[in-house]
Amino acid sequence: MLTNSSILKRNLITSPITVFLILSLIPVMVFAASADSASNLDLTSSRLGYLAILIFIAAYALIILEENIHLKKSKPAVVAAGVIWILVAIAYIQQGDTHTAEVLVRHNLLEFVELFLFLLAAMTFINTMEERGIFNLLRVKLVSQGYTLRQIFWITGLIAFFMSPIADNLTTALLMAAVVTAVGGTNIKFVSIACVNVVVAANSGGAFSPFGDITTLMVWQSGIIEFQGFFVLFFPSLVNWLVTAGIMSLAIADEKPDAIHEKAQVKFGAWVVVGLFILTIAMAVSFHNFLYLPPVLGMMTGLGLLKLFGYYLQLRDSSYMESESANSLVSADGAMFQSSMEADAPPKDGQPYDIYKNLQRAEWDTLIFFYGIILCVGGLGAFGYLALVSEFMYVDLGATTANIIVGFASALVDNIPVMFAVLEMSPDMDRGQWLLVTLTAGVGGSMLSIGSAAGVAVMGQARGVYTFFSHLKWSWAIMLGYFASIAVHFFVNGAAFTS
Repeated sequence: MLTNSSILKRNLITSPITVFLILSLIPVMVFAASADSASNLDLTSSRLGYLAILIFIAAYALIILEENIHLKKSKPAVVAAGVIWILVAIAYIQQGDTHTAEVLVRHNLLEFVELFLFLLAAMTFINTMEERGIFNLLRVKLVSQGYTLRQIFWITGLIAFFMSPIADNLTTALLMAAVVTAVGGTNIKFVSIACVNVVVAANSGGAFSPFGDITTLMVWQSGIIEFQGFFVLFFPSLVNWLVTAGIMSLAIADEKPDAIHEKAQVKFGAWVVVGLFILTIAMAVSFHNFLYLPPVLGMMTGLGLLKLFGYYLQLRDSSYMESESANSLVSADGAMFQSSMEADAPPKDGQPYDIYKNLQRAEWDTLIFFYGIILCVGGLGAFGYLALVSEFMYVDLGATTANIIVGFASALVDNIPVMFAVLEMSPDMDRGQWLLVTLTAGVGGSMLSIGSAAGVAVMGQARGVYTFFSHLKWSWAIMLGYFASIAVHFFVNGAAFTS
């Protein structure tokens, strides 16, 4: 990232206004382990409770500054989680309760394990498709068609919007950012604006699918909204992207970039992996809807099928390597035979296919970060802050105002702890309001580049071009799209609201 962008980001984070906003939003990120907790203790004014909040603030400051200090975000989150739960246990023991803290932390761990295994299976499928060349094929097809910059702007945004519900917003944003970077080349203005467009489109597309974003996945797994119920957010999500993209497209020149000629070839079994991924999604949905089992069970079953297919690929590659060694001893006819087999050859490093390499390439820092965040905010919830926040946001302010604030909180902090807070507060809301908070938490992070995983990842990929400041220039347009999507939701899904 450029130096001036880093300075701007640091100044924004350390300014008194931002510190005040983050401090005021801390309770929003707090959730209790269950709505019907075995304890009615109110420890919100205790010294241990205040200390837990300070520890969480310190840890989250390190998390926000990850790009500046090069400290992986999972490290402070995990340490803070352990310390906070030590404080929780001491606080409850002082009240003569030696059981409730254990019950609460076990509930938090169950929440994490379901999310962890679901994401691990999904990430392995995505990594396998990438290793087999599926995404590279898409990239090459786009960059070699001779589109104008404005066409590339709209095409990449459209693909990001429709790919994100399946492949998740982070993977989609990285893929499309690679496309616009390859096409734009030295045209910094185009690459910068197109990256903003990709981030907004990926976050918007992820908001109407359980597989598109962590927040929608959490809502689906909680059973509040059924799988097909998210699709009513399609038009609000589409408007969220179209309003922003329509404004930004006016700054894109309608000219052709330099021609790029590349060739891409998918590896053997690539389309079988795609088919297995579709089957796995179908199983996750079916397990949840028809068998009333956690969807993670369907995802892990699909992962097992992928590993079986990986075993077949491993045997096939090993067999090919043996035959290749034998063919190397024959004459020119053998050389011709060997050449004809190159398209299906194993990796150039001479090693047969190994499914565990794709497991190793999962975003482990992100997965462990989720553990830290879930345990941190769960520990804060155990001190009793949930009731205070629920009363203030969803009673005093009202559900609509509170759910709109959730979107801004997602941009400033992160949508994952915010959505966990809302789910575990379990406010008395109708279906329309639950859909609203799903929408705002999903697309709200687009207002700042640091507000979503997609934005942070693209900043790293297009370093020095797509920056915090280049995104901030278009935050006003993204905010217009944000409010437009809320208006469309009330118009299209008005029947879901009860008076």
